Amino acid sequence: MSDEQLCIDYSRLESVYGPLAESIRRLIDVSIRTEADPTTVAAVRDKIDRATAELEVSARPGPLGVQRTPDGRTVALGNAVIGVRNPVAPPLVVNNDPDGSVWSEFVLGAPYEGPAQHVHGGVSALILDHVLGAAASRARTPTYTGTLTLRYRRRTALGRRLRAEAHVERIEGVKTFAVGHLADDEGITVEAEGVFIQPRQVNSA
Repeated sequence: MSDEQLCIDYSRLESVYGPLAESIRRLIDVSIRTEADPTTVAAVRDKIDRATAELEVSARPGPLGVQRTPDGRTVALGNAVIGVRNPVAPPLVVNNDPDGSVWSEFVLGAPYEGPAQHVHGGVSALILDHVLGAAASRARTPTYTGTLTLRYRRRTALGRRLRAEAHVERIEGVKTFAVGHLADDEGITVEAEGVFIQPRQVNSA
């Protein structure tokens, strides 16, 4: 297959599989909130099982991992935070500012609940780990999480527009120190500090 054909295939991935993930994302949300009667639930389960079996015929073994396009870009279509093919992902769109900081705005619904009506603390950690890591990787590619420290200042409500942002504070040897937070329209809900490590093979190259 030529590079041109590969480019066309990659350009179609989001348009083909993104809507599928979004449909399943809505299904997950509704399945948590529905109060349908047992007969309706059984009928829907049958439809879901048949649809799953149809897709499973052409499923690849194992996770998607990180794939590279012919023009050198990397895509993480199955990523738990940004993967457009992953119905579990919100998914976030991470934006890059000229000063090196990164940010994302999003809304979290029923699938991300911990305390009643509020975001699970582990979901906040997942998002901040990714956003701080994105900031660290802008400064030095690639990096991996070494430590992540969170301060939960107050609960984060579901269904409200949230903003996660981060920037690099300093770099010391193989370590990149990033800070950031999660906030709603009333201010910061979770603060985060992370140390991100440059892999040994990259450092020694």
